[in-house]
Amino acid sequence: MKMFLLRAACAAFPITMSLAAETRFESGPQQTALVELYTSEGCSSCPPAEAWLSRLKTDSGLWKKFVPIAFHVDYWDRLGWPDRFASRRWTERQSRYAALWRSESVYTPAVVLNGSEFRNWSGASVAVPNGKAAGVLIAKSTDGKTFEIEFRSAEGAAGSWDAHLALLGSGISSKIGAGENGGRNLQHDFVVLGLRDAEMQEQGEAKRSRLTIPSASESGARLAVAVWVTAHDRLAPAQAIGGWLP
Repeated sequence: MKMFLLRAACAAFPITMSLAAETRFESGPQQTALVELYTSEGCSSCPPAEAWLSRLKTDSGLWKKFVPIAFHVDYWDRLGWPDRFASRRWTERQSRYAALWRSESVYTPAVVLNGSEFRNWSGASVAVPNGKAAGVLIAKSTDGKTFEIEFRSAEGAAGSWDAHLALLGSGISSKIGAGENGGRNLQHDFVVLGLRDAEMQEQGEAKRSRLTIPSASESGARLAVAVWVTAHDRLAPAQAIGGWLP
């Protein structure tokens, strides 16, 4: 599905350990891919893309070679079903991508792979070797809520950088009461329940930041976090990590 865009001002190795209640995720030096799905409960074309994303839960490359996240946009809410996961902020994020690609429209389902449009997602695997040297990204927490984030770029972390921390929910079911998917029971994984961003501070050869997981309530969901870093005020990720929360 498409809509016209209105111009607006607007190979890694994760580690999860429990040492003194510490949760820790760490990348290797090669780039881990950030896979972004833009979707909506009001879009009849989206369930196959969500099923594709859900299958990544059992892929051996999960958290090692790729980090999947699903942004629910709000522009299909007008069709009669307000998606409870949708946000204008996610729509604006997709619109920024479209502007960068010089596209006149946004659409769902849409997949973005490391900041680039990925149209041939159907049947494709994102767990492909990536030899690009990106640098090491670490996120650790002693309370499961606030994460200390450190990035050591392969290029020395020159310039300004931003850190991003998303809370993800998986194993979520939604009974759709109206709109194009009316009467269906949709299954969601890796849904972005909240996102925090902060500019990183330089400390020696590393960039560091501290971010706290956004509060969200989704009964029965399996929770995970996704962390990625970008050059300041950019969308394309330089490195990503993630993993399930205890």
